[in-house]
Amino acid sequence: MTTPPVVPIILNDVELLVEEDNYEAHVSQVQIDPTTNIVRWKGMTPTSNHAFPTTPEWALLLAYAQDWATPNSLSAYLLAHVGERKTFKFKPKRAAAGTAPTATVVAFIAPGTIGGQIDQVAVASVTLGVEGQPVIADA
Repeated sequence: MTTPPVVPIILNDVELLVEEDNYEAHVSQVQIDPTTNIVRWKGMTPTSNHAFPTTPEWALLLAYAQDWATPNSLSAYLLAHVGERKTFKFKPKRAAAGTAPTATVVAFIAPGTIGGQIDQVAVASVTLGVEGQPVIADA
C-alpha cells in the first residue's frame, strides 16, 4: 500500500480563458461539478438487488462581479453569447510548485443576474451546462 503525498492549493491566482479571452479578474469562483445518479433495479428475491451508476453530467459554475460599463466584460459576454458553445480553460496556479493542470470544458452560455442589493457590489453566479467531460492536461 502506498501513501501518496498531498499538495493542496489555494485558489487565489488562476487563469480563466473563454475561447481566447482572459476573465480571471472578473470571477470570484470557478467550479466544475459532476452529477452522477444511481439507477436501481430490485427483483423478487433478497439477492436480486442491483445498482448502476450513470455517466456523470458536468456543470460549470461561475461567480463574478457584474460589470455593465465595460463592453467586453464577463457580464456582457454572457448576455451577448446566450446559447452558444464556448471553450473554457481553468488553470489554478501553485506558487511553490508552478501551475496545476488545466481543466478544459465546452459549455453552453447562459446569461447571469442583472442587478442586486443596495450598497453592495453587484455580483452574479451562473451555472453553465457542459458538453461531455472535462479534459485535464498538464500545463
